[in-house]
Amino acid sequence: MRLNFVMAFWVSTCLGAQAVQVQEAPLRAHLAFLSDDLLEGRGTGQRGGEITMRYLETQFAAMGLKPINGENFRQTIKIAGVNPRPLESNLTFTGGREAVSLAFGEDIVFASGSAKADTAFDAPMVFVGYGVVAPEASWDDFKGLNCKGKVLVMLVNDPQPTAEEPNRFAGEALTYYGRWTYKFEEGMRHGAAGVLLIHTDASATYGWSVVKNGWIHERFQLAEGAGGVDLEGWLTQASAKKLFSAAGQDWDQLMAKAERKDFHPVALGLKATGHVACSVRMVEQANIAGIVPGTDINIKNEVIIYSAHWDHLGKGDGPGDQIWNGSVDNASGTAAVLAMAAAAVQHPAKRSQMFLLVFGEEQGLLGSQAYVEHPLWPLAKTAANLNLDSMNFVGLTKDMGTQGSERTTLGTTAANIAQQMGLMIAEVKPDLGGGYFRSDHFSFAKVGVPAFSIASGKVFVHNPEASKNKAEAFVQRYHQVTDDYDPAWDLSGMVQQAQFTLNLGYAIANAPKMPTWKQSDPFGGARPSVTGKVSR
Repeated sequence: MRLNFVMAFWVSTCLGAQAVQVQEAPLRAHLAFLSDDLLEGRGTGQRGGEITMRYLETQFAAMGLKPINGENFRQTIKIAGVNPRPLESNLTFTGGREAVSLAFGEDIVFASGSAKADTAFDAPMVFVGYGVVAPEASWDDFKGLNCKGKVLVMLVNDPQPTAEEPNRFAGEALTYYGRWTYKFEEGMRHGAAGVLLIHTDASATYGWSVVKNGWIHERFQLAEGAGGVDLEGWLTQASAKKLFSAAGQDWDQLMAKAERKDFHPVALGLKATGHVACSVRMVEQANIAGIVPGTDINIKNEVIIYSAHWDHLGKGDGPGDQIWNGSVDNASGTAAVLAMAAAAVQHPAKRSQMFLLVFGEEQGLLGSQAYVEHPLWPLAKTAANLNLDSMNFVGLTKDMGTQGSERTTLGTTAANIAQQMGLMIAEVKPDLGGGYFRSDHFSFAKVGVPAFSIASGKVFVHNPEASKNKAEAFVQRYHQVTDDYDPAWDLSGMVQQAQFTLNLGYAIANAPKMPTWKQSDPFGGARPSVTGKVSR
């Protein structure tokens, strides 16, 4: 009760009679609808995704938001859908002590990263350690290797810290070099024919089922741009050990070599032979964007963006429950942005406010990547991006998660808002899972826009230990068909999280200056001086 009172008091004190309050009733209604089987898991390129887009743009129009893209709330993007056809593929690993065949889904997952329907392989395989090129760390796992026509086998995560170098690659935290998306990008930059990543629960920070569920479905990539390598995929640790054994290599020795700066690529003496078959189709998906125009003639041409991804894994085939409803991930963030927009449209700020619901996050941040490549508002005039992904469905907390805000002046602003709401900032811990690089705010950060995701707090007000256990148990439902909406959920914490985000957004929107990066941060110099086009 005290937190609710403080929240209401702070908002009404700062904004007077025009208090901007996020309401639970519309948030719950949006969450329940977006989680419903009718939307079939909001799959990219699926019928449920189209229903979702229609719902979102209709809600924006009903609220009174202004379309930024002409008369349309949609930013339509062409994407290529690639669906692996494992029964028609024939991928074998030969040249070693014995030929190795791996079962799709159980031992290996793969698809074409270049949107080709059928690709033949007779490609030598090379182990390239972590596959990292980091000049600032004097680290190069390739060391002049000609990768053309080769399949590269890589570890996920970063080279680990040592007693001599406890802070190398951010110490215990995961950097962008450790992300699986980076590995595929590096393989493409080196002209490789394929990249296979070795999965372990520890290095990926999630189980094989998460990888499997993400790759047995149709996968998507932006139709425009460089695309990817012809073969992209993952191996289980057991499968990688089997391959290394067939190649006459010792797993432990290779792992030890990969941790050293003087590592050199190891030719395995194996070949990936056969062909990879995929179904390929071109479809259109859309980001949904609406604007609350600013009121200050001097800064209304600048914008604060609130975002969330509307997609999840969609609907599969087979017996039993085949709908990945994605209630927490991320019907919750989408519902919160809708509820925030409904509140904000009644009370404009000095800067303009954009409410942006993006597609294809589960496919590799596709919607947010497409947005920053074709921004609807100049990036030079974009003050910040505040993102919501997988929100608090348990209850009120005494703290709020702002990890990543410390990279910019947003950290100080967030701390001030928390204090004014009677909250603490959650303890910043090493980012072991690379969370900063895994959600849509990162697309904005890469182009120099101060950005982070607001996460749930960890210190619960009611039944602290039981509530903490309930929140942590969600990992068992993450990317599973069991991520369903429960009408019994206490959404007070979700409303609190949305209110904090909106309050922070208003602080940014009404501040004399836009946020800036800390001088030492690698993304600080990326923001362009002029880009994009604003349609009004």
